[in-house]
Amino acid sequence: MNPLLRLRQFGQTVYLDEFRRSWLTNGTLQAMIDEDGLAGVTSNPAIFQKAIVESHDYDDAIAELARAGLAPYATYEELTVADIGAAADLFRPLYDASKRVDGFVSLEVSPHLANDEEGTVAEALHLSRRLDRPNVFIKVPATDAGVPAIRRLIAAGVNVNVTLLFSLERYRQVAEAYLAGLEERLAAGLGVNVESVASFFLSRIDVMIDPRLDELARQPVPQAHAARQLRGTAAVASAKSAYVIYEGLFGAANERFARLRAAGARPQRLLWASTSTKDPNYPDLKYVEPLVGPDTINTLPLATLEAYRDHGDPASRIQEGGADARAMLQALSGVGIDLDAVTTKLEEEGVVKFVKAFDDIMAALAGALAAR
Repeated sequence: MNPLLRLRQFGQTVYLDEFRRSWLTNGTLQAMIDEDGLAGVTSNPAIFQKAIVESHDYDDAIAELARAGLAPYATYEELTVADIGAAADLFRPLYDASKRVDGFVSLEVSPHLANDEEGTVAEALHLSRRLDRPNVFIKVPATDAGVPAIRRLIAAGVNVNVTLLFSLERYRQVAEAYLAGLEERLAAGLGVNVESVASFFLSRIDVMIDPRLDELARQPVPQAHAARQLRGTAAVASAKSAYVIYEGLFGAANERFARLRAAGARPQRLLWASTSTKDPNYPDLKYVEPLVGPDTINTLPLATLEAYRDHGDPASRIQEGGADARAMLQALSGVGIDLDAVTTKLEEEGVVKFVKAFDDIMAALAGALAAR
């Protein structure tokens, strides 16, 4: 049996962290839904930068929008809203059959709004209204400005995919924002059937920490051995620790969420993102196999999805070693790794990377529109 399909037996669903417009029309996405159990698609400015700039899928649409006199940003919105809307329609039968659990597609607000709460709320509401589909997530980064925006959007009934999550403290803030938004709706007599996922980014954590551990391991210091042992552990340990927090916040013993659950709310599931292996010395499924477990989502780039289809070995592992994970994070501090500083820098760099991808799209569209 396809290992991707077997993941469902352990409570995990798979999203695709990649997108091409042609996949909507040539049957690629539908085949992955049917054969791999694909349950959704995530997108971000970097994914659309690659899709729009590196393919000819959009040539005709850009030409039509150029004739209509649209500016680059308006063109981008038309292209992405059309794609996400069509993808959401493709996944709608799964959304209905799963009773709102699966079948979601995500579209991100402009990364230029990452530090603008009001701008984020306004654009998220605008995109949600334009798409007007129940199985769409609006992606909002977990920045200082993003956290209160998330609460406000949940209270307004907008499904939110919280992106660029790296730290455990920030995850607590995000989960709190989700709960507070639902409580606002409940107090106002509104339904609490608003969905959210918290996207915890993984491989980038190891990419930043491993070189520091390598440098320490080469030095004649007492921490050298510990540094070698800790290499490649930070990301998975963070994810497992986040899941422990998730169980505490959304488990049956939590009275606060029990009231919301009784009114029809569902937990804000953890979604594992940045799951492709960047270090060739690591297994290609390093950020997939250890994190299989109940009520989780893993969003996989196409190459990682194909690798899991080929040699994945599903088993419920996310609840294994929670105490060990916390000990590993404490050990990182013991060798001089300031995890808070690392995750803060990763958040800042993540925004910068998305801004660059977004600006690259704008430049490419400006050139394409001028040439028509």
